[in-house]
This record gives sequence, C-alpha cells and structure tokens, in this order.
Amino acid sequence: MSASIDPSDAVAASSSRGPGVRRQMVDGSLRILIAEGLILPTGLITAAFLTRHLGPSKYGLFTLASIVVLWIEFFVTSAFSRAAIKLIGDAEDWRPWGGTLVRFYLLAGVLAAVLLWLGSGELGRLLGEPAMAGYLRLFALDIPIFSLATAHRDILVGMRRYRERALASAVRWIARLVLIVVLIWAGLSVRGAIWAMIGASILDFAAARFYARPPLWGRFPVRLQRLWDYALPLFLSGVAMRLFDKLDLFVLKVRGASAATVGLYGAAQNLTVVPALIGTAFAPVLLSALTHTMRDGEQDLAREVAQDAVKFTILLLPFAALIAGSSPAIATLVLGQAFAPAAPFLAILIFAGFARLMVSVSLSILIAAERPGWVLWLTAPVVPLAVAAYVAAILYGGARGAALTTTTLSVLLTFFSLVAVYLAWKVRPSPASMARTALFSAIIYAVALAWPATGIMLLIKLAVIGGIVPVVYYVSGDIGRDEIAMLRSLVRPKASPTDEKPSATRKTVGMGAIERVRG
Repeated sequence: MSASIDPSDAVAASSSRGPGVRRQMVDGSLRILIAEGLILPTGLITAAFLTRHLGPSKYGLFTLASIVVLWIEFFVTSAFSRAAIKLIGDAEDWRPWGGTLVRFYLLAGVLAAVLLWLGSGELGRLLGEPAMAGYLRLFALDIPIFSLATAHRDILVGMRRYRERALASAVRWIARLVLIVVLIWAGLSVRGAIWAMIGASILDFAAARFYARPPLWGRFPVRLQRLWDYALPLFLSGVAMRLFDKLDLFVLKVRGASAATVGLYGAAQNLTVVPALIGTAFAPVLLSALTHTMRDGEQDLAREVAQDAVKFTILLLPFAALIAGSSPAIATLVLGQAFAPAAPFLAILIFAGFARLMVSVSLSILIAAERPGWVLWLTAPVVPLAVAAYVAAILYGGARGAALTTTTLSVLLTFFSLVAVYLAWKVRPSPASMARTALFSAIIYAVALAWPATGIMLLIKLAVIGGIVPVVYYVSGDIGRDEIAMLRSLVRPKASPTDEKPSATRKTVGMGAIERVRG
C-alpha cells in the first residue's frame, strides 16, 4: 500500500526547495565556469612558453598531434557524457551505473588508443610529417586516462557534487601548465610537453576519483538498453554539433579563401569562446538539476527551473550586442593590430555563439525530459544543410557570407530547439521579456558603436555598459528580488534545502513518481 499525501503539502515542499535548487545550480555553474575558464590564462602562458622554447617546427608538430588526440578524446567521451549525467541523476543508488559507465569509458578509450597507435605511422605520412608518428604513439597513452577522468567528472555532475567537479578541472589546467614548464626546462622538448599532458590527465583523474569512487569490479544490475537509448542519439548529435562548430572555416578554405582570410576568420571564432565556456559549465549542471528534481517527483519545480534557464540565457543577449558593437577595439586589443580586419566576422559570429548556448540549454532540457531522440532529430540535419548553405554563401559573400550563414543556421536551430522544449514541457520564454531584451540589445549595440574606446578605456567601457545591463533588468522586472537574494546568498552562503536530507514529503512525492513510472 503506497503512502498518501496531501497535494498542498507537496506543493509547499516544492516551493520551499525551489530557491535551494536554483542557488545550487547557479553556484555549481559559476564554479565550473571559473575552473574551465582557467584554460584561457594557463593556455596563453603555455602557448607563449612553448613557442619560445620549441620553435615553430616542433611547436607545429606538438600542436598537430594535440589536435588529433583532442578530437579523438572528444569523440570517445561524447558518446557517454550527457547520458552519464542523466543516468546517474536518475538512479537512487549511483554506484551500479557509475561502475558500468567507467568501464565503458575505459573500454572506448583503450580501443581508441590502440587504433591511434596502430595508425600513427600512416597518419604521419598522410600529414607529411613522419616524425609525428612517435609523438602520436606516446600521446595515445593519454586517451584512456582522459576518458577515466571525464567519466568521474561526469559522475560528479550527475551526483550534483559541482564543487568537486570544478576542483578536478582546476587541477588539470594548473597541473598542465606547471608540468609543461618543468619538463621543457628539463630538456625533454616535444615529448616533455606530451608527458605533461598525460600527467595532467592523471592528476585530473586522481582528483575526481578522490571524491567519486564508483566500483571497478563486479557485476551491476543495470539495464544496458537504457544506456544505449541515450548514448547513441546523444553521441550522433554531439558529433553533428562538433562538425558544425568548425565547418564554416573548413568550407571557406576548400572554396579557395586565402590563408590570411582563414586566419582572420579563425581568430574571430576563437574570440567567441565565452558563450562556449558558459555552455560547458551551465548545460551539464542544468541537466543534473532537472534530472534530480524529476526523480524526486517534482515535475512542476523542474519546469520552473527549465523556464528560468531559458530566461537566463536569453537575458545574456545584450552582452553579445556589446561585444559586437565593440568588436574592432576587442580584436585589436586581444589579437593585435594585424588582426583588426577580423572585427566584422566577430561582430556576426558572437551572435552565433550565444545562439548555440541557447541550443545547449534547450537540448539539456530535452534530455532531462527523456527525449534523446528529439535531440538527434534536431541536430542531425545541421551538417548537410550547412554544407550546401556555405557553398552558396561563400560563392557570393566570401568570408562574411560564411559568418552570416553560421549565425543564421544557429538562430534557426535555436528557434526549433525552443519549439521542441515547448512541445515536450510547455516551457517557453516570455514574449514581453524577449521583446524588451531585443530592444535593449539594439540600444546596447548602438551605444557601444557610438562610444569609441581603445586600450584601458575599452575595459572601462565594457565594465560600465555591462554593469548597466543588470540594473536595467532589475528596473524592468526581468530580475527580481528573489534573484538578487539568490546571488547575495552565493557571497554569504547559508544552509539551503538542497543541502539537507530529503523531507518526508519529498521522499513520499519521489516514491509516488517512481511507482507511477513502474506502473
């Protein structure tokens, strides 16, 4: 006989937990964003150090080998990453799924490493660099270690242990910098840099394993079909989005663009990294939060959190307008005067970056709503459509046509993703809020254009205009006292409902949901 509960008590419990869930999600996202953001300063220092100590030729070989391995590692881990967060979050006991997922990550990593080892010689000859074969064989050792580290980080996100997840990433980026400096100074050249990358993965894995220790041996009572129901469509979707990410640059080169034009376009792409970092931090945390909330039987709260996530992402649009309006000065300050012609591309591509952030948030909501097939149907057509569109756009508009096509396709994908979210959960952005945000973004863009600033004055300009954005949102009502209180609580943390043990009400609601699913 199942326990009964007054619906009003369930509503009250959900309402009391709402602020705690939102605070934990924002706190976790910010921590992961800061940790992943370490790639920017440590990456710049690392690149500067390596270019000076390796020289152009050896640095080129290291970069080429790194790109090959990073792509392989992405394909290996993307097969399971979002599925892992969903399955761990759904489970009452995470250990059986944790042990199963670690084995799959490791198996895929070892298989990829063996294939790279066997094909390294042929790949080196294909790239016209036979010496790279030895570097690839050594770098292959990183793939299974990186896979294990990623598995444990994904498990931590699924468990909502966001601080520990952020710490593991911070350990990785700092260790990579320190080890590269030490081993290069020791005279190990390119192999020293590769060993440093491997060492960083080992420390990343050790840090994550310290906080999450899924069993490595034994048999676990899990239904593997459920893994493949998520892993296969989400893997194919991830591959499609990854290809779309750099497809414009590739087609631009194939269609005969000069190396200088490709360099300018690629530099503009690199300056749109901020939305990608926000997506890396926010989307997995959102998926974990929604999954846990749904598992506890609090569907209404899950929809409210999803609604807030969509709203939050849309409210970031004025910052894209600010970057677009300041693009000439930003390109010159960050890249140097020689890259000033990259500014028109940046002004367009920054909107594509924020559109993809919205897509990432929408897809996380669809995964939490148990619609992995929808995710695949939304993203699978992107690559073939993009190829055809790029060929035509580049023919008539060159690099600017490619940038406009990337942004147009990203916005269209955003629109259809939001439609899918509405069909799945009846969650949609407020039309009034969207209209205010669009108008505000246009004003911000005009102000940024009208205020010329370079050097230190550019930083002041960005800070002043960027600081006005939340004030206007507060005055317009898009940001209320609840949001301000939540942000204040991040600075002065207090015990929140999510940090406590589940109440009897929550347990009963959750058990009711489980019984309905089983029934």
